[in-house]
Amino acid sequence: MAKKILIVNKFYYQRGGDCIYSLNLERMLAAHGYEVAFFSMHYPENEESRYSSYFAPQVDFSGGVRNKISAVKRILGMGDVVSRFKRILADFRPDVVHLNNIHSYISPVVGALAKKAGCRVVWTLHDYKLLCPAYACLRGGEPCELCYSDKSQVLKHRCMKGSLAASALAYIEAKKWNRGTLERFTDAFVCPSSFMRDKMLLGGFNADKLKVVSNFIDPVKIDRLSSLDCTQKADYYAYVGRLSQEKGVETLLKAASELPYKLKVAGGGPLADELKAKYAGANVQFLGHIDAEAVSELLAHARCVVTPSECYENNPLSVIESLCAGTPVVGARIGGIPELVKPENGLTYTPKSVKELSACICKVMESADYDYASIARASRKAFSAEVHRSLLEKVYNL
Repeated sequence: MAKKILIVNKFYYQRGGDCIYSLNLERMLAAHGYEVAFFSMHYPENEESRYSSYFAPQVDFSGGVRNKISAVKRILGMGDVVSRFKRILADFRPDVVHLNNIHSYISPVVGALAKKAGCRVVWTLHDYKLLCPAYACLRGGEPCELCYSDKSQVLKHRCMKGSLAASALAYIEAKKWNRGTLERFTDAFVCPSSFMRDKMLLGGFNADKLKVVSNFIDPVKIDRLSSLDCTQKADYYAYVGRLSQEKGVETLLKAASELPYKLKVAGGGPLADELKAKYAGANVQFLGHIDAEAVSELLAHARCVVTPSECYENNPLSVIESLCAGTPVVGARIGGIPELVKPENGLTYTPKSVKELSACICKVMESADYDYASIARASRKAFSAEVHRSLLEKVYNL
């Protein structure tokens, strides 16, 4: 009889890296003979799911008083999310419950319920929420680790949106779902990078429960990239991602404005209009949001892709996908990026250093030393669904 895996993530559409991973995981496990179910929150943009009748009702933190009360109850693991999750546990009877991004809109209560029902509970960590109540480990634009040992710092510095009320709620959530509570019902925390594992250790988490398993690229995307000639590079470099402060995009644009090469920027975000007004010109082209096929084309033919993050990136799919496209990466030396970018496939530089970034871009753009086909071949193997599944099965104990 096929083993049963229940995947949990707060959204069921390709909203961000956690959602992309969760949906790809569902397809990958089903393709290899597992019986797979999904639990999420109802949301207008969700894809169709045969399990949507079990999904928790949508909550909205920006609505009226009634909505806010429902949202607070959800954070604390109270209300309809409990009855909905108990129902899918009883009907589907999973062997493993695989948690992903569940805070706020789903709640860690589902892990406790799964453990009580006799399931093995595995939790992939897509961000630093278990260490930092405000998720990002940032304060004033700089990396911050104060909350690793003292969660009250989120209140002191009003880290959630600069709001005392939002920060107080984040503090209450962190105290409710503290390390001891989470470790009691979680059999294994999957850390997509060694950097993440090291930070979890600093936060006091049990080393035996921390398993490093890198993200993977969906086989459909690998097939799409394989159909493109990654050895035929054009005279441009690229950035693909969110246009926000922590992603370091303005550092990149400052460098780009002084360089003779063309930069293509794909993505949107809170700084999109400001950055377009300031930097759009002969050497910088803003593409906005583009579809998956266009992203593959962009990555495959770029001479390099830049990941200029100024926050603790975990195991960014943008870097992995670029390497699978056979394209070298220039990445900031922060978070999990240096684990992916090596001399044979790119360069790293000190975060926020326009001078170092400019030098790295010039070196890669002018280099004839990179073996694009070799980069693609090695990366497609390292970040394949097969490798990921093999490692995950060990974590699942299947």
